[in-house]
Amino acid sequence: MSFDTFRHDFYPFKNQSEIDRVRKITFEDIVAMNGKHPTNPNIKLDVRRNDEFEIVMIADMVKRIMDSDRLDQKCVMIMCNPNPTYRKVAYLLHELNVNCRNVKFYMMDEWADEDGNVAPLTYKAGFGYAFQKYMVDNIMDLGFKEENFIYHSNEITPIYSKMLEDDGEADIVYSGPGWPGHLAFIDPVEDWFKPTMEEYLEQGAKVAKLHPLTIAQNSLHGGFGCSGDISRVPPMGAMMGPRDAMKAKNVLDMHGITTAGSHVTWQRLTSRLCLFGEPAQEVPASVLQLRQNPTHVIISENLAATIQDDEFFQY
Repeated sequence: MSFDTFRHDFYPFKNQSEIDRVRKITFEDIVAMNGKHPTNPNIKLDVRRNDEFEIVMIADMVKRIMDSDRLDQKCVMIMCNPNPTYRKVAYLLHELNVNCRNVKFYMMDEWADEDGNVAPLTYKAGFGYAFQKYMVDNIMDLGFKEENFIYHSNEITPIYSKMLEDDGEADIVYSGPGWPGHLAFIDPVEDWFKPTMEEYLEQGAKVAKLHPLTIAQNSLHGGFGCSGDISRVPPMGAMMGPRDAMKAKNVLDMHGITTAGSHVTWQRLTSRLCLFGEPAQEVPASVLQLRQNPTHVIISENLAATIQDDEFFQY
C-alpha cells in the first residue's frame, strides 16, 4: 500500500503525473527561467521579494490611471478585491492630483446566495462594498464618474461581458488563483465545464456555484471572521467569464497569498499548476497560459519557494 498520493472525489483535476511534475519545480528552477514562461512568450514571469509584492500592483494601477488622465484616453480595468491595496492607490492618486474621469472599473466577481441572487452593494463581506468603500468613495473628488463603477448584480451580470465588448474589452485584468485554481470565481464545477476548450473559453459572465475549496479558503478571510466558519460564506458567485480574461489587452496575475503573512499557504502548489501545468478546465486559471496578449505574472519569493515536507512543523 502506498501512502504517497491520494485522489479526492471533490477535486476534479485527476492528472496526478502533472501534479507530481509541478510539485518538483523548485525556487531555483523558477528563477532560472529568467522571466520567460516555458511555453508562451507572451507571459512574463517576475519573482519578487515578499515585501515588494504589493507595490507592483499599486504601481501598475496608478500608472494606468495617470496615463488615462495625461493622454485623455479611456481605461477599462477589471478589479479583484485586495481592499487594503485600494486605500493606498487612492492615497497616491490624491497626492499626485490625478483626474480619474476616464477610468472605468468593472468588479471581477461577487457573492451570490443559494438561489443565485447576487449580493447587494450593502453586503459588508462583498467585493463591491469593499471596492466602493476603499476606492470609489475616495476618488469621487478626483473626477471619477459614479456610472463608471460596474459591479455585479442580478441586472448587470447577464450583460457584463457585452458591456466589456462595447467598451472595447478590458485594458487590464488584475487576477490571482484561488485554492481550486479558480480565475475570478470561475471554479472547476459543472456550471462551467464544456466538451472542448474552445467552447469553455467562449463563456461570458454568469452566476455559478462555487467549489468547496473556494468556500473554505474564503472562510479564513477577514470579511468572514478569519475563523473557518463556512456557514457564513455564500455558496454561489457572480463573475466574469473566461472570454473576458482571454480578450483582455493585459493581465497582471498575482501569486502571493499566504496565511496571515506566514510561510503557510494553500496557493504554492496551485500556483505551479496554474502557471506550469497543462492548461485544463479543471484548473481554470491555467487557461491564462493560452493568452495571446501580454500577461505579467508576479510571484512572491514565498510562493516560488521549493515545496518540501517539514516533519517538525506539523500542526
